Amino acid sequence: MRIVSLLPSATEIVAALGLTDHLVGISHECDYPEEIQNRPRVTCCEIHGSDLPSASIDAWVRDTLAKRGTLYTLDEELIRDLRPDLIITQQLCDVCAVNYGSVATFAATLRARPRLINLEPSRLADIYADIRLVAQASGVQSRGEAVVAELQQRVESVIALVARVPHRPKCFLMEWIEPPYCGGHWNPELVQLAGGIDPIGCKGQPSRRVTWEEIQRADPDVLLLASCGFGVERTLREAASLTGKPEWEGLRAVREGRVYVADANTYFSRPGPRIVDSLEMLAAMLHPEAGVVAPRSLALARVKPPARAAA
Repeated sequence: MRIVSLLPSATEIVAALGLTDHLVGISHECDYPEEIQNRPRVTCCEIHGSDLPSASIDAWVRDTLAKRGTLYTLDEELIRDLRPDLIITQQLCDVCAVNYGSVATFAATLRARPRLINLEPSRLADIYADIRLVAQASGVQSRGEAVVAELQQRVESVIALVARVPHRPKCFLMEWIEPPYCGGHWNPELVQLAGGIDPIGCKGQPSRRVTWEEIQRADPDVLLLASCGFGVERTLREAASLTGKPEWEGLRAVREGRVYVADANTYFSRPGPRIVDSLEMLAAMLHPEAGVVAPRSLALARVKPPARAAA
């Protein structure tokens, strides 16, 4: 089995199934686990690694999608040389990976037609289903069931621990800072499972652009900045632009110092096995008294409240 993965979450699923030796090609964004780093990169994006601010990235994405229909380029010659039996891609979001139609059209031209599987999760159950799908396509169904069972057990443990805590804080998961977007797909569900209420995001629905007036009306108790594709340090830099904005500093979560920053690129934006790490981090953040152990404590940072609020 020769596998080409076009998205980081698929690469992590393949690795969790013990199939890293079968990965012959990966996307330019695949960065985990360490042993896949030397695999050929079969995609590229001209803005990858850019230091452009959030607003400029958003404008480039909208303009490029309107002009080209995709943000990414496939190295078709390399993929032909790799002779994949299985190509894993997605149809969930054209911002996140190569356009599915482009991949399907190209795959149809290959002499040895590979199997093309589409991962399109909107909820936690869909992520489990994707793991099972990759396992089935790779001939390791039992490993897929074992991986899913372990993840489900960890989720049930979180649910049981936070069930002991009576209050449910309003937690707004912010998926982009400028312009502001609410969390989408599985992220509002994670907030709920972690013992919170997302007052803006909707379970199973795409993230969407929101207004500051909408955020002010929700007035969350906790605010989690989980900028899609960004790590903690980059998101902290972006968050600095919010300092002094009345609509930001007037929020309860900001005044009370309950604003956190997550490594969304590694966790919240990546619907693979480590999505359960994201849930555990959320639960530990919302309910530290519940005893949930977050496996990656350094993946969260706290934003200091405005100086006048701390005085």
